[in-house]
Amino acid sequence: MLETGPYTADEMMTIAAARKLRNGAVCFVGIGLPSAAANLARLTHAPDIVLIYESGPIGAKPSALPLSIGDGELSETADAVVSIPEMFSYWLQGGRIDVGFLGAAQIDRFANLNSTVVGDYGNPATRLPGAGGAPEIAAFSKEVLITLRHAKRSFVEKLDFVTSGGHFRGGDSRQRMGLSGKGPTAVITDLGILTPDPETKELTLTNLHPGVSIRQAMDATGWPLKAAPKIETTPPPTAAELSVLRSLRAGQA
Repeated sequence: MLETGPYTADEMMTIAAARKLRNGAVCFVGIGLPSAAANLARLTHAPDIVLIYESGPIGAKPSALPLSIGDGELSETADAVVSIPEMFSYWLQGGRIDVGFLGAAQIDRFANLNSTVVGDYGNPATRLPGAGGAPEIAAFSKEVLITLRHAKRSFVEKLDFVTSGGHFRGGDSRQRMGLSGKGPTAVITDLGILTPDPETKELTLTNLHPGVSIRQAMDATGWPLKAAPKIETTPPPTAAELSVLRSLRAGQA
C-alpha cells in the first residue's frame, strides 16, 4: 500500500495506536483519542474487533466519532446493550476484556494516570472530568493501552492525583496488590511509543515517529526518560489509514 503525503502528529499518534489493536479483541474504549484509534482499527485491519463503551454498548460500530459515552449512535449500532452494573461486574471484573484503551491528563513513569484534578485536590487549578470507569478498566483488563500527547505538563514526575493505577511503584507491585492482567503495555504519544521495562516497569522509549528525535521526547518528559538501546522508527501512515481516519472525524465512515 502506498504511503501518504502530509499528516499531523495527532494523526500519526492515532494510527500508531490503532495498529496496536488485534483483530477479534474485545476492547473497552475511552472517549477521545482511544475511541478514534479503536474505530480506525475496526475499519481497517481489525474488522472483527468488539468495541465496548462504558454506557453499555457491546460491538458498537459508529460512523462518526462519539462525543460522549451517551452518544446515541453507540447503542444504535451495537450488537447488544447491557446495563452498566452488568458491564462492570460480568464483562470487566469477570475478565472478559482483552484490552482497555485509556487517555488521561497526566501520567507518571510507571504509567499511573490522573484524570481527576490538576493541582491540590481541595483547591485545584483545573478540575478534570474524573475517574468514570477508568480505575476498573486499568485494574481488570487483560492489558491496557494508553494514548496522550507528549508534553511535560502531561508526563510528570509526580501525579497531582492517582485516578487509575498502572504499575504503581514499579517492579511487581501490581501483582502484589492482587490485580489481574498485565497492566499498561504501551503508551502511544504524538512523538513515539513507550513500553514498560520488563523488570522495573518504568516506561522506556522504544519507538519514535518519523522526524522525531530522542532529544525531543526527553525534553517533553517530566522525568529522566530512559531509551531502549535500539529505537525503532514507526512506519508512517498509509493513504488508506489517513483516508479512513479523516472520514471518521468528518462523520462519513
